[in-house]
Amino acid sequence: MILLEKPYISEFLLKTLENSRIPVVHTQVASELASDRNLNLVPESAVADKFNGSGNPILYTNSENSISWIEKNLQHTHLPGKIKLFKNKADFRDLLSDLFPGYFYKRVDFNSISSLDISGFRLPFIIKPAVGFFSLGVFKVEKREEWTETIRAILGEIDLIKDLYPPEVLHTGEFIIEECIEGDEFAIDCYFNYDGTPVILNMMKHIFASGKDVNDRVYITSKEIVEQYLAPLTDFLSEIGKRAVLSNFPAHVEVRITAGGTVAPIEVNPLRFGGWCSTPDLAWYAFGINIYEYLFRQVIPDWKTLLKGREGLVYSNIVLNNSTGKNGSQIQSFDYEKILADFENPLELRKADFSKFPLFGFLFCETRQENMKELYDILQSDLTAYITAK
Repeated sequence: MILLEKPYISEFLLKTLENSRIPVVHTQVASELASDRNLNLVPESAVADKFNGSGNPILYTNSENSISWIEKNLQHTHLPGKIKLFKNKADFRDLLSDLFPGYFYKRVDFNSISSLDISGFRLPFIIKPAVGFFSLGVFKVEKREEWTETIRAILGEIDLIKDLYPPEVLHTGEFIIEECIEGDEFAIDCYFNYDGTPVILNMMKHIFASGKDVNDRVYITSKEIVEQYLAPLTDFLSEIGKRAVLSNFPAHVEVRITAGGTVAPIEVNPLRFGGWCSTPDLAWYAFGINIYEYLFRQVIPDWKTLLKGREGLVYSNIVLNNSTGKNGSQIQSFDYEKILADFENPLELRKADFSKFPLFGFLFCETRQENMKELYDILQSDLTAYITAK
C-alpha cells in the first residue's frame, strides 16, 4: 500500500493509483491532496492492524514527511528501526564500516561545529546533516583555510531550511563529516523482494558542474549506463540487504563508483524512490516502465528488451534548485518558457512554489548524446537568467 504525503504528488502517480487500485492509506493528507481522484482508500486503523500482524506487506511513500506517521502508527513493526538505520547517515556508516576499513567519518553536534578542530581530518571532506534530504546543508571542504567560510555558510543555510521539513526528514542537530571518495555518483531506485533479493528499477548518473559542486541539479540515465552498471550495483545492494535484513522494501540508494570499480555507499533513502516523484517519472520517459506497478507486482525489468531502440539517447531529470543567491521572497517570477527553449526535447516541466521551497521545479528532457552541451550548460547556470527580481 501507499502512504501519500506533502509536499508533492505527480499526476503520473495519481493516475497509477487510480488505474492499478493499489491501496492508499486514508490519511487526512491523502484526502487533501487527492480529493478529486478515485483512489482505493484503506482506513488508517486497518493499515496498522495489517502491519502488526504476521505478514510483511509492502509500504511505499512518495515523501519522507510520512515518517512521523509510520513511527506513530507502526511503532511495533520493524519499519521504524529500518528507517532510523538508513536516515541517520552515521548509523548507516556503522553498518558497513568493516567493508571500508580506514574510511574516515565523524559525528558532530551542530552546536560544536564552530569550535571544531579539523587539523587532523583527511581532506577533502563532506559535511552534512546526519539526517538530511535534497542536498540541504551539504558542503565540501577541500582546503583547511575554507573551514571558517564553510561554517558561516552552514549557519546561514541552516537558518533558512531548518523549518522546511519535519525533523524525521531533515534534522540539523547532528552532522556527519566524512572523507570524499573520488568517483562517479549514481542514484538507484530499487526494491528488495519477498526473499530479500534486490531488483533495480532505475539508475541515474549524477553529474556535477565541478569538483566542488554538491548540488542535485542534473541526473541522467541511458541504455549505456544501465548496461555498464546493472551487475555491480545489484551485487552491492545484495550486501546492504543482507546486513539490514530487508524484504518487501523499496528504497532510493545513492552510491559512488571509483575509477577502479569499487562501489561505495552514500545513503539509502527508505520506503521511497526519488524525491518529489521525480525519478519514477523519469523511468517512464526513459524506459517506458511504471516502477510503482513493478514494485507492487514484484516485477523484474527485462532490461534487454527495455533498452532496445534507446541507443544514443540520454534522459535527464533536471532539478531547478534556487542557486540565484536570492531567496524566494526576493523573486517575482521565473521564466519557464525561456528555459524550455534551451533544450532540444523537453518532455515535462513541473513547476514548484519557489516562495515556499528552495527550487523552481523539475524538468525532464531527452537529449541526443552529441548534444550533451545543453545539460552541462544548465549545470553551470545559477539560473539568474531566468528570474525577475522584485
